Amino acid sequence: MIIQYGQALSNYLYDVFVAKFDFWLAFGLVAQLFFTARFLVQWIASERAGNSVVPMAFWFCSMGGGLMTLVYGVVKREPVIILGQALATIIYIRNIMLIIKNRGSASKTLDR
Repeated sequence: MIIQYGQALSNYLYDVFVAKFDFWLAFGLVAQLFFTARFLVQWIASERAGNSVVPMAFWFCSMGGGLMTLVYGVVKREPVIILGQALATIIYIRNIMLIIKNRGSASKTLDR
């Protein structure tokens, strides 16, 4: 019985990661890695600052990885990915816009 489950798991993993491997699977994996890299960026920035910070690079990794994952979802016709990433990407873009706006306001205040 355990051997049968092991074989079934092996067959499943082979089917998912080897037999069905194509450009879009590779694209989706790269998108997920890019998206996950944002946490590494945030962790390093927080360690350097000595407190929790969210650097601009975090939002760019979020947006890039989110857009790539959205493209993957559209191509693969995955409604859960499409809905989740479409909303998330709007939030990432808005955060970038707010950061840029606040940086501009801060520099104008300093110039006075």
